[in-house]
Amino acid sequence: MKPDQLPLAMRWPAQQRFETFFAGDNGAALDLVQRAATDADAPWVFVSGTAASGKTHLLIAACAAATATDRRAQYLSLRSLSGGAPDAIRALGGSDLLALDDLDAIAGRREAEHALFDLYNRGKAETHTFLFAASRVPAQLGIGLPDLVSRLSACTQAPLKLLDDTARREVLRERAAARGIELDEAALAWLFARTQRDLGSLTTLLDRLDRESLAAKRRVTIPFLRQVLGS
Repeated sequence: MKPDQLPLAMRWPAQQRFETFFAGDNGAALDLVQRAATDADAPWVFVSGTAASGKTHLLIAACAAATATDRRAQYLSLRSLSGGAPDAIRALGGSDLLALDDLDAIAGRREAEHALFDLYNRGKAETHTFLFAASRVPAQLGIGLPDLVSRLSACTQAPLKLLDDTARREVLRERAAARGIELDEAALAWLFARTQRDLGSLTTLLDRLDRESLAAKRRVTIPFLRQVLGS
């Protein structure tokens, strides 16, 4: 079965969708990426933000939304590439939407930067839509190719802010409720005092708690958390 014949949930993780993205103060960035996903005339977007701010979630959600409207989509984390990065970047194309994550990984790598510059120009000529993501804005990434910095800076900039603890608690509560897990304030306070509080770690932890509570047929309470995670 070819990738474009796979069910949507198999191509793009189901938990990374626009409807599961808790925007908080990032509503403007969400709107920009949503438009890019489905509108061929939308501006290209450069999403920036620290780790766990939701960059990858937005890019994968955009690919899922594009695919759902019969647009072809590709996602690639440049951090996943090694010495073959220039060739891998040049091989990209043929999609209506191309989402490139972790641009930090090629900063200072001359051949990879030139490959991305060429891909950018080819995308303009072939009227693709691009989404880019990195930890910082283009001018602060350490990219050595001035023309590439200029091209990336010309994209519509979509900075992301980290959610505060109150917002992250609400996200965790909503995601738990979607699985049939009730997390009361006491359980949430216990978790946030003893575990990593970025959304990626919390979601991974929720997966574990879901499995453990189903296996034990127990509610997720503080005694249960102590048993599973230790005191």
